[in-house]
Amino acid sequence: MADPEKNRFSARARRYARVGANVGGIAARMAGARFFGFGLDRAANALELAAALGGLKGPIMKVAQLLATIPDALPPEYANELIKLQSQAPPMGWAFVKRRMTAELGADWQKKFASFEHHPAAAASLGQVHRAQSLDGKALACKLQYPDMQSAVEADLRQLQLLFAIRRRFDTAIDTTEIAKEIGARLREELDYHREAKHVALYRAMLKDHEAIRVPEIWPELSTGRLLTLDWLEGRKLLAHKDDVLGVRNRLGTAMFAAWWFPFSRFGVIHGDPHLGNYTVFDEKKKPAGINLLDYGCIRIFPPSFVGGVVDLYRGLERGDDDLVVHAYETWGFKRLSRELIDALNIWARFIYGPLLDDRVRTIADGVKPSEYGRREAFRVHQALKTKGPVTVPREFVFMDRAAVGLGAVFLHLAAELNFHRLFNEAIEDFSVAKVAGRQKAALKAAGLEATATT
Repeated sequence: MADPEKNRFSARARRYARVGANVGGIAARMAGARFFGFGLDRAANALELAAALGGLKGPIMKVAQLLATIPDALPPEYANELIKLQSQAPPMGWAFVKRRMTAELGADWQKKFASFEHHPAAAASLGQVHRAQSLDGKALACKLQYPDMQSAVEADLRQLQLLFAIRRRFDTAIDTTEIAKEIGARLREELDYHREAKHVALYRAMLKDHEAIRVPEIWPELSTGRLLTLDWLEGRKLLAHKDDVLGVRNRLGTAMFAAWWFPFSRFGVIHGDPHLGNYTVFDEKKKPAGINLLDYGCIRIFPPSFVGGVVDLYRGLERGDDDLVVHAYETWGFKRLSRELIDALNIWARFIYGPLLDDRVRTIADGVKPSEYGRREAFRVHQALKTKGPVTVPREFVFMDRAAVGLGAVFLHLAAELNFHRLFNEAIEDFSVAKVAGRQKAALKAAGLEATATT
């Protein structure tokens, strides 16, 4: 039987009309201002764009948030406003939820749960989460996708070109072609809850020996392609612990570092959306505090050679080995690199790698105001690329860079004082591309992902 929610033209057309009316009008006005030489208040226009997207909800808001966290994908006025968008869509009402659950689990779906809360515990851009209880009393988290999301995503990805057109109106320092392809690929993956269930299994395998990190179990009999049921992991928001004693903040920081860098350095896998809402903190009387990992939609699986590039760049910067640095950039897919472009990229690389190169206990910002952290470096890179670019950002680099920036933001909030250099070197101990390839192949096969690894 045909899937009624496949990428439908009628649903796409409605979405084009809604998104295009808001985003298209702003883009057209900007084009007119450029053509006729009128002045343009970028700050005011950015506020209007954020308001338009925030009112729409859905995938286009998620795209905007992704763009806001990728350095130089949009002018700073736009990034500053878009990053404020909250992933809180108006939730589906109970009557709507019942219809959705019936479509996924059948007419008797309520008999498969001891209880199912009517009001969602969380509502985001692509779906909402309901708390439930299994027949044997286990607390569950049921992630239910909104209807027509596949059509909405395809329509919104078309409108993404308008957002990038806004950026091109100002300068061409960054070629955004590959950024758009990468965002599209990851968003389409997020719609597939069968795949997300395999991501959960992958993370359970990778982090099974880390007591300070918890990954939920999957309930396959209560899951479908648009419904994902997992263990409910009790915990408090991460920001609730930002004023805890240093020892607790350091333990949470160490757990966050391991949750991100260990899967990447050993298996070539990252969590591409490390914002604060994707983690909570568990704190039991008999065990010290640790991190709950809650969302597995945006997982990036890299070719092992890309991981090798990350390690090579670190070692090249550490040793002052320019040839190794250039080799790392070329491994990632940067092309036509002049000396000037390499120097520009190194500004950002030294900023990202700075805490990892510094063999001492420190905070991530090391005395720099959180509001100013990274801004000077981003400005210098952008100015250099305006004169020496453009540079095409390789696909694999997009979420790697975004995730590193997002992880840094978590450390800024925690103000943990750690030796990041030692933590990183422990993560890459005995590193080789061949070992990553072997571990990755085995882990993906165990999780049922061997034929669908991201390339």
